[in-house]
Amino acid sequence: MRVVGTVALLCTLAVPVRAVEIPPAERRSGYEFMSRETRAMQDDDAANPAMLWVLEGEALWARTAGAGERACRDCHGDARSSMKGVAARYPAFDATRGRPVNLEQRVNACRTERQKAPALAYQSRELLALTAYLGRQSRGLPIDIATDARMKPFLDAGRAAFNRRQGQLDLSCAQCHDDHWDKRLAGNAITQAHPNGYPLYRLEWQGLGSLQRRMRNCMAGIRALAPEYGSAEFVDLELFLAWRARGMKMETPAVRP
Repeated sequence: MRVVGTVALLCTLAVPVRAVEIPPAERRSGYEFMSRETRAMQDDDAANPAMLWVLEGEALWARTAGAGERACRDCHGDARSSMKGVAARYPAFDATRGRPVNLEQRVNACRTERQKAPALAYQSRELLALTAYLGRQSRGLPIDIATDARMKPFLDAGRAAFNRRQGQLDLSCAQCHDDHWDKRLAGNAITQAHPNGYPLYRLEWQGLGSLQRRMRNCMAGIRALAPEYGSAEFVDLELFLAWRARGMKMETPAVRP
C-alpha cells in the first residue's frame, strides 16, 4: 500500500478524472486494511465490544413495547432463523412508501405500525442494538440486494450521489474509494467503503455507529452539508454501496479503527 502526504493526495484528488469502479475480483472488505490487533478484536466475540449492543438487541427483541404490548419475537419468532439473511438484503423496496427503506426504517415501521410504539431515534442505543442484533444473524452471508425495475431509479440516484463532487474540497466518494483506495490519507488507510460490517464499533468513536453516521463523517471531512439521518439521498447512497458490495460477506458487528 503506498503512503503519500495529505496535501499531495488532496491535490491528486482535485484533478478532474473520471472514477473507475472497482472490479468485483478486486473488492476488499475494510477488515483487510486493519491491523492484526483490530482484526483479532473483531474475530473474537468475547473481545468485540460491539457484542454488548448485540446482547442488548437480543433482550429488546423479546421485550414488549407500545400500546400493542407486542414484542418483535411475537411476530417474527426466533431471530436466529427468521432473520437469517434479512439484513444482507437491505435497503429493500417498501411498497407502502414506493421506495427503498434501510434496516433502521424497517425496524421503526414495525414499531409504529405493529407495536404502536414511538419510533426510535437514529443513533439511539436501542436502534443500534436492534440493528446490530439483526445484522448479526446475517454474519457470513453474502450481500444480496434486489436490482429489479422498481429499484433502478433509486440505485441510479445512489450512484450519482457517490460520483458527485461536493463540499468546499469539491470531492466525490468515488475519488477516494474507487480511485485511491490503495493509499493513505492523514495516516489512515483509504478503504473501498463497503458497508458489510454496519452497524460497527469504531475505536475512534468508542462506540457503535451506523453507516449513515460514517457517511456524515466523510461529508464533514470534505466540508459538505450532510443530509439528515434517514433522508432519501442517504438511503439511495446506502443502496448503491450495498449493490457495489454485492456478494461480499456480512461482518456485522464489525470493528474498525
